[in-house]
Amino acid sequence: MKRILSVFAFVCLITHGYTQTHLSSSNRHTMKLNAGIITEKLVESKAFYTNVLGFGVTFENDFYILLHTPGQQAELSFLLPNHASQQSLFHKPFQGQGMYLTIEVDDVDKIYQEIKKKGIPIKIDIRDEPWGDRHFAIQDPNGVGIDIVKYSPR
Repeated sequence: MKRILSVFAFVCLITHGYTQTHLSSSNRHTMKLNAGIITEKLVESKAFYTNVLGFGVTFENDFYILLHTPGQQAELSFLLPNHASQQSLFHKPFQGQGMYLTIEVDDVDKIYQEIKKKGIPIKIDIRDEPWGDRHFAIQDPNGVGIDIVKYSPR
């Protein structure tokens, strides 16, 4: 009887693990986020993100630029406002307020020094937060605040 109970318990554990891993994951959808900014400043945006932050160009044409982070983990795009190829939802330009980006890095002090050497204005000087993060902030040509951070346990 003990053996039957042991086998039953083992089968239940395996079945539970299978349903947790396979059934719940089948309800998920793969998603990839690409944030976009509608702006007249395509040239300035491309120069800033490639020269200051080391982004690469994934795709570019006369009204759209798709950039990627140095390790290609994320993308950021820029679109000209009021472009005939786009629906009206994507016509109005960003007004320079109410948006920020966070870029997580391994060595925030190194990035801070590199950006300072490039003469980019620092909007929030490098600092340690009580919750453990070390970060500083800059601003892109569109007015987007960029928080560059090294997450650390408290």
